[in-house]
Amino acid sequence: MYILGISCFYHDAAAALVADGRIVAAAEEERFTRVKGDASFPQHAIDFCLRAAGIPAQALDYVVFYEKPLLKFERILYSTLSTVPRSAGLFREAMITWFSEKLWMKSLLVKRLNVAADRVLFADHHISHAASAFFCSPYAEAAILTLDGVGEWTTTATGYATADWGDGKRRNQITLDREIRFPHSLGLLYSAFTAWLGFQVNNGEYKVMGMAPYGTPRYIDKVRKLIDVAEDGSFHLDMRYFSFHHSTQHTFNQRFVELFGPPRPPKSEFITELTHPHAPHIDRKIKEQNQYYADIAASIQRVTEETILAMVRDLHRRTGAENLCMAGGVALNSVANGRIVREGPFKQVWVQPAAGDSGGALGAALYAYHVLLGKPRVDTMEHAYWGPAYSPAEIAQFLDEMGLPYVELPDDRLFDRLVDDLTKSRVIGWFQGRFEWGPRALGNRSILADPRSEAMKEIVNSKIKFREPFRPFAPAVLEECAGDYFATPGLDENYLARYMLLVSPVHEPKQSVIPATTHVGGTGRLQTVRSCWNPRYYGLIEAFGKATGVPVILNTSFNLRGEPIVNTPQNAFRTFVGSDIDVLVLENFMVRKEEMGGRWDPAYKGAVGE
Repeated sequence: MYILGISCFYHDAAAALVADGRIVAAAEEERFTRVKGDASFPQHAIDFCLRAAGIPAQALDYVVFYEKPLLKFERILYSTLSTVPRSAGLFREAMITWFSEKLWMKSLLVKRLNVAADRVLFADHHISHAASAFFCSPYAEAAILTLDGVGEWTTTATGYATADWGDGKRRNQITLDREIRFPHSLGLLYSAFTAWLGFQVNNGEYKVMGMAPYGTPRYIDKVRKLIDVAEDGSFHLDMRYFSFHHSTQHTFNQRFVELFGPPRPPKSEFITELTHPHAPHIDRKIKEQNQYYADIAASIQRVTEETILAMVRDLHRRTGAENLCMAGGVALNSVANGRIVREGPFKQVWVQPAAGDSGGALGAALYAYHVLLGKPRVDTMEHAYWGPAYSPAEIAQFLDEMGLPYVELPDDRLFDRLVDDLTKSRVIGWFQGRFEWGPRALGNRSILADPRSEAMKEIVNSKIKFREPFRPFAPAVLEECAGDYFATPGLDENYLARYMLLVSPVHEPKQSVIPATTHVGGTGRLQTVRSCWNPRYYGLIEAFGKATGVPVILNTSFNLRGEPIVNTPQNAFRTFVGSDIDVLVLENFMVRKEEMGGRWDPAYKGAVGE
């Protein structure tokens, strides 16, 4: 039985295909269109999923959309009408977009996929989030927490779920018995600060998380003027400070500015004593202003963490469960997740790697299969490699057509060459297998470098990623060695660590060993790597560890600033020539910039077709 899940028309559109309860394929639309956060109908992702299964759309048993459009339209209509006349622009834009496509989602799916209308189903937004986590986890029962900006009406939901693993002991069920509704939203609160700090909403929240360690949470009292949090973690926003409920352009208003001061200009450089300790020529006032922004980032991050922890503790008290499953965009806050694992009451925690709206596509498909159709559980999501792969023949054809100098090497010889490159401060573009599901690069579409070199922070941020200097990099570590470097217990069995979904303190003696991946404050958003999940990636890290004594490698996503992670060999090569990456590895093919002559300059990338 084939069930296709779809999410679109807000941000991070995606498609996911499940066959008899097992994931076949899943991908975000942005990887194909090259439009960051693409919200459009995910036709390319759908086509890929069908190709992966080798079936036409007509073979689908069900198509499931990740939310209920009529309920969402009801919320938008109610919110805009209740805030007239301030919401006139929002109302006008909403009517145009909803009456053109969004209201007719069922007809659209029938038309685009040529499936019968009775095969099109709809799942509640937060149920889709919950199912995306629980029905991918290994648990038979778990407490559920979903947090995001907003679904139809719900922004936060808690509950309990059980699974039938074929033993007849339980039935598949997800019950979300408590919720917080729009406009009261932890995700939208964080997004308001994201915008005020000069970053793009729905794209820059992780930048706030990266900026926060450069500050001190000295303004928690100010943040708490905006949000009232009860002992059980339930909360209420003071809407006098916000405009997201009636504006298409602004998330905060003048009262917010009067409380926190002028917003940070989006294109300004972030300069503090911590980021530029050896720059006495920079004006002291500039550093002080940026330090204030960092302190505000630290304050909203701390309030977010404490609010989530209060929810988690109350959820444990109410359910008595040993396991917790989380999803929704806020569940990508890896600093909060690390605290949940270390300080929370649950023995095990599982977060969907594609926790945001893209993951709703997978959750919708799994909910239909397991709950609506009552089919038993058969699988656990043990890895996140669900995108398309490219064969050696396809890669060789591309390299030959481009006339590029390359060599093809077996793994052992390839790893020897790459370890030598890494120890000589060269940066590697690493492309293999199926690309990752979710926003994290987990070793199939990654940029790799030596974590022992402090200089790599500056090199990779400024010359390769072209991004802010305060942004951290992930340490990818052999799973069995993780405890030697990171202070979170049980990392050898931690699902969050394998998906780069938690931040952990780095043991103090190891911070100077891996300075390029140790963020300010002594932490790292690590990825644990096990051979059975990704043998070639593991093999490279293992070879680096044998050569250096450090089984850790710097890993960041294979993309340039503002672009999606690469999909095709063409995407990878374009990123290679458009940056200071030294070596490009496409499966077992290696291209070295030093052997390309002058053809690697920026003008050359114009010849690369997409």
